[in-house]
Amino acid sequence: MKEVIIMDTGPLVALFDKRDPDHIWARGEMSRLPDRVVTCEPVLTEACFLLGRGRIDPIVILQAVKDGTLQVTFEIGDEAGALETLMERYADTPMSLADACLARLSELHKDCRVFTLDRHFKSYRRYGRSVIPLLSPW
Repeated sequence: MKEVIIMDTGPLVALFDKRDPDHIWARGEMSRLPDRVVTCEPVLTEACFLLGRGRIDPIVILQAVKDGTLQVTFEIGDEAGALETLMERYADTPMSLADACLARLSELHKDCRVFTLDRHFKSYRRYGRSVIPLLSPW
């Protein structure tokens, strides 16, 4: 089974925003990633909002989904109980819905790394106790 890369908002925005301080790093990492890059709808929503706020047409996010660069493989309705458990566990952080979805995706894909700029992922755990493998600049 091939490694699955789980895309977070930060690197996704950095890929398309040349002014982002992590743009070069994100582009370089993306060029080396396997074909399987998955994400969730809350990440897409956040990325579209942030790109639009930065005056970058958020349609680039939909194009990445349309051309298969990003695969949306997560159904919130099916995972609501697990998401609730995660968000309650990390209520002091607090954990966003997008982060909960990514943490849950890391549980669903055993061989994975979360592509992120979010340092909260250093403290999140999958299966309640295991470190989530990360692809990050730190």
